[in-house]
Amino acid sequence: MKNPATALNSNPLEHEHSPEAVRRRLADGSKHNYLRDFVYGGIDGAVTTFAVVAGTMGASLSARVVLILGAANLIADGFSMAASNFLGTRAELDNYRRLERIEERHIEIVPEGEREEVRQIYAGKGFLGAELEHVVDLVTSDRRRWIAAMMADEYGLPLEIRSAWVAGTATFAAFLICGLIPLLPFIFGASESFLFSTVLTGAIFFLIGSVKSRWSTASWLSSGLTTFLIGGAAAALAYLAGVILKNVVS
Repeated sequence: MKNPATALNSNPLEHEHSPEAVRRRLADGSKHNYLRDFVYGGIDGAVTTFAVVAGTMGASLSARVVLILGAANLIADGFSMAASNFLGTRAELDNYRRLERIEERHIEIVPEGEREEVRQIYAGKGFLGAELEHVVDLVTSDRRRWIAAMMADEYGLPLEIRSAWVAGTATFAAFLICGLIPLLPFIFGASESFLFSTVLTGAIFFLIGSVKSRWSTASWLSSGLTTFLIGGAAAALAYLAGVILKNVVS
């Protein structure tokens, strides 16, 4: 059997487990992760802005048109995405509060029925007999703990819903930052602007995917290449659409 100390040295744990470290970590509370909002906004910002660049280049339009359409996309589409994420997250919070009120009313009107729900939930987790009844008594002895348990175990909801403002802001900021990248060569009037824009956009796709792997089980290379290929496919379709439309219009 492998020595635990040797295993720990070769693969250090993500946090300490001493009583003081555990107490301090739990006192800080759980922190919401807004990574998905940033990745969502960043990828869409890079994809849609580069789609504008690729489409206009495919249609042989001027760099001035690229900048005008790209800037309009950054502001309008970025705000639209942020607003949609804000409203979606806000809807989650509204639903959470609605279910909380339902549980409060049910506990007030039919407490024994709600206790039975708790009993069956914890029986499903393997508690039996006197141990089960003790758990039910503990959970239902405090109204807030009782409601929190029902929200988590009956509805499968987290203890708290993420902030709609932070989610929307993260999406908008990521959209602006990553969406600006494809436009930089045109802003600075670089020669071969489209080539530089393509390279920079590919790099930002790969970077977003690689950073995302920090919070997943995929390797940074696999995650980066997956994001790169998805973004590249969207860009290729936009360029092809520009070429087709140019031929149709002309």
